[in-house]
Amino acid sequence: MLRVGLTGGIGSGKSEVSRRLAARGAAIVDADVAAREVVEPGTPGLGQIAAVFGPAVLRPDGRLDRERLGQLVFTHPDLRAKLNAIVHPLVHERMRQLEQEAIAAAGPPGPPGLPAIVVHDVPLLAENGLSRSFDTVIVVDTPEDQQAQRLVTERGMSPEQARDRMAAQAGREERLAIADIVIDNSGSLEDLDQRVDEVWVVLRDRAAARSGA
Repeated sequence: MLRVGLTGGIGSGKSEVSRRLAARGAAIVDADVAAREVVEPGTPGLGQIAAVFGPAVLRPDGRLDRERLGQLVFTHPDLRAKLNAIVHPLVHERMRQLEQEAIAAAGPPGPPGLPAIVVHDVPLLAENGLSRSFDTVIVVDTPEDQQAQRLVTERGMSPEQARDRMAAQAGREERLAIADIVIDNSGSLEDLDQRVDEVWVVLRDRAAARSGA
């Protein structure tokens, strides 16, 4: 099995890359999916968050009000650290479970004997110091001005909200420092398709090398 960490700043287009890798045969483990699951109503994660941040972060139906919680933590590093201390261990364990499920569902792609290529889609990979736990790290890179513009035009954020969200993450240089492979997503979707094709060949070669194929 080749374990790949995929990351990129908010608005970089990381999800577009993840979808394209899945279409080429990668098994995807999505940290955002795991993060949602561990705070579903009735979970210990949601109970801990409500105990620390108060009932105001819950919706009337008992679900987590992500927008309200985000407003609290994105501009307050100390509160963000408290949230991370609750959520990150739970997400790590859930992703371990999802990895096994993804491998079982996808099976090894390609020629017989080639190990599965499992891509962990992790937005905060650099922030959490997780790069060494993967065989290969892919960083989706986009100029910061382009990131901000995408958040405004595609997600409806104000320029100030976009900058706050970006500032809450690792900087561009910090992410690039952990990259084994960089995918430039400053161009068109056609450009991105071509680059993902190139990267998929590299991943297949690395997976084959691990199996001795």
